[in-house]
Amino acid sequence: MLHRLFGKRSRAGSPAAERRPRAPSDCRVYAIGDIHGRLDLLQALHEQIAADCRARPHEGSDTIVYLGDYVDRGPSSREVIDCLLDAPLPGFAAIHLMGNHEEAMLRFLDDVEAGPAWVSFGGEATLLSYGVRRTPNTLGRQRFEDMRRQFAAKIPERHVGFLRGLRLSYESGDYFFAHAGVRPGVAISAQQPQDLLWIRNAFLSSDVDHGKVVVHGHTPTDAPEIRHNRIGIDTCAFASGVLTCLVLEGDDRRFLATGSADWSQHVAAQ
Repeated sequence: MLHRLFGKRSRAGSPAAERRPRAPSDCRVYAIGDIHGRLDLLQALHEQIAADCRARPHEGSDTIVYLGDYVDRGPSSREVIDCLLDAPLPGFAAIHLMGNHEEAMLRFLDDVEAGPAWVSFGGEATLLSYGVRRTPNTLGRQRFEDMRRQFAAKIPERHVGFLRGLRLSYESGDYFFAHAGVRPGVAISAQQPQDLLWIRNAFLSSDVDHGKVVVHGHTPTDAPEIRHNRIGIDTCAFASGVLTCLVLEGDDRRFLATGSADWSQHVAAQ
């Protein structure tokens, strides 16, 4: 599926800027939204990206930016991390950003007290993917201590290293990539990790120029959300079956996606 966006009006009602934001002239950027344990969709989208590169050869380099939330909710969190570690798109520069779900996962590895919060918003699916089961006849803290002990024994060291090495943000041309967004009114260079990973309403409702167009996931929508200051590409893949990729090349923007969603009406409204 492929949609092209040219000179559209933003959902906030502001006309598109006279000078459109640009990716670097020597680089094509592919940004992938929240995967949440859907290895099947990730593999299908990788195939689309590879096909896109073959169909559109160019002189520059290719970069793929993963916006975080690789784990939880879907059935294959462990396998998703294996896939990302195995560099599935040879020749691409791969940028892996941290999501709030990876942060919560690491907190549980470091502190059993973080277990209830993580499990309550999707972490149990990740534990199951690593072969961790709730211990029968245990309650409260003891249950989470047992689960954490199993988890620490079963998660590969290379997975822990991958998670601890995730970046919080990435910049390319006129675009800034972060999992959740940015704090309006704060310089891009001064953003705090809590906001980059967790912010929601203050960012989503803001019409402020952030200095760069922010490409983010974190907040699911039925279709990509394109505004003059941000582009949201979390299309709730774990439930919808639609995993989204934003393609940036020069001042061009287009989308690849899994599934059969038709975004033509949403795009026409931008």
